[in-house]
Amino acid sequence: MSLSLRQLQVFVAVAQEKTITAASSLLFLSKPAVSMAISELESQLGHKLFERVNNRLILNDQGHRLLPMADELLTRSDEITKVLNSNGELSGLLRLGASDTIGNQLVPFLLRDFRAQSNHIDQELVISNSQSIINRLLAFELDIGLIEGQGETKHHLGNDDLHMEPWLSDEMCIVCAIDHPLAQKEEITLFDLENHAWLLRETGSGTREHFLSRIAPRLEDWTVAFELRTTEAIINCAAAGLGLAYLSTLAARHAISNKRLHKLTLPLDLRRQYWLAHHKSKHHSLLFERFLTFTSEWQVND
Repeated sequence: MSLSLRQLQVFVAVAQEKTITAASSLLFLSKPAVSMAISELESQLGHKLFERVNNRLILNDQGHRLLPMADELLTRSDEITKVLNSNGELSGLLRLGASDTIGNQLVPFLLRDFRAQSNHIDQELVISNSQSIINRLLAFELDIGLIEGQGETKHHLGNDDLHMEPWLSDEMCIVCAIDHPLAQKEEITLFDLENHAWLLRETGSGTREHFLSRIAPRLEDWTVAFELRTTEAIINCAAAGLGLAYLSTLAARHAISNKRLHKLTLPLDLRRQYWLAHHKSKHHSLLFERFLTFTSEWQVND
């Protein structure tokens, strides 16, 4: 039995895209060619790798076992090609995922500093909510993830296939429009937050989950004004007086300093942990190890 890198490449693409059509577009192959590659691979291995569910191809147990090994072989193949042509420089593609606040407020400076230290510039960045980043790590679509979440994030969002370690921390804050009645008070109590509408991120967001664990259980009566997918949209809606918002201090600091938003003072510990995550079965290339170490030791200095 002789497996080809092309077969493994097709397998990984189908596993990630979940349809023959999407995988064929990604690989610039015809749909019959993709189907044939999967059939040949399954025949050679003597196992089916996918289950068909509502016209989607979902990995079965055998497929899940093969995915990390296929990802490693493809990564090593790419390493061989690039190492021999790199004159000793760090090479390869780094696929980084980050949740909204981290991706917009921290990662640009993290990548700036990593590039300055390593001369490596071949990176891809995906910014989405924490659950989406977790899902992409599990599917080997990303190498490393930086996510937001509450203290029990590793249990709440992740699973046993992921390695998660504490990274940096942040402090959350409650903000409102400059002319909001609460903006006139020097100090706010939880009672003052009753009977207000809130601007929340979508389900899967670490910011939303932090609000639901730290603030919502302490309130008797509150409503959702809007669910929005970006922090900037929440900032704009809060500034327009459409509701209270619960945001990262990092994300809200410019709007606060520019007098677009007012930060409410509340006697609560609103610190939040960030997490550095990767798949336990992910192949540790030199690039992977170097970036992981750099990120673990990195401090904000912008």
